Amino acid sequence: MSFDGSVTRREAGATAVYDRPVPLPASPRPIEIVPSVLPADFSRLGEECLALEEAGVDRIQWDVMDGRFVPNLTFGPDIVAACRAAVRVPFEAHLMIEHPDDLAARFVDAGCELLIVHAESTRHLHRTLGHVRSLGAQVGVALNPATPPVALAHVLDLVDHILVMTVNPGFGGQAYLASMEPKVAEARRMADAAGHAVDVEVDGGIDPVTARGAVRAGANRLVAGTSLYRDPEGLGHAVAELRAHALGARESAA
Repeated sequence: MSFDGSVTRREAGATAVYDRPVPLPASPRPIEIVPSVLPADFSRLGEECLALEEAGVDRIQWDVMDGRFVPNLTFGPDIVAACRAAVRVPFEAHLMIEHPDDLAARFVDAGCELLIVHAESTRHLHRTLGHVRSLGAQVGVALNPATPPVALAHVLDLVDHILVMTVNPGFGGQAYLASMEPKVAEARRMADAAGHAVDVEVDGGIDPVTARGAVRAGANRLVAGTSLYRDPEGLGHAVAELRAHALGARESAA
């Protein structure tokens, strides 16, 4: 299978393995491990955040769900604010909500340095991204599996971060969609052409095996939840193993 004549892949189980990886820019964005707290113990979230920081993660992602844009209901800004003092690592809010403009300021005030808005959740994406930037936060755009990267073509000047969903949003523990890797590659090319630093993140079904395909396609931030919390050797081992596989995939792509 080819993608724009530049990338080919073959199926290897559930993971797409690239024969010719996406060429990396001269100074590629750093690999970052970004745990979702969705599988954490909600009764002790501050302690859970501290455990993640001690495990060596780079950021923590809050999966904010409103029961409308996606079926589940999760964290509000007050919960995020209550955990902010527990750790020093950056927070990002993945806003899986309708009308993200209404709550953007509250999540920034709660301590989120990056707000990620779904392209599908707002009628006026450019206006919403401008609003988030005016609050002093970094700006990200998330794309559901059916949404093409071209949706970002005319807002890249406002974007610091592209999130490619490798599952359909709303639930943890889903299987990785290897068919999204060509989309990750396209997002990476758009990011590199944006004229400023843009990270490409993947979210959904990420573990040490699937991370390799995502990184070879061009992702540099990896959101993981279930695979980290299920590691029998603990969070520290899980984070280190995921990072090692991601860095190995990048080295093989260089």
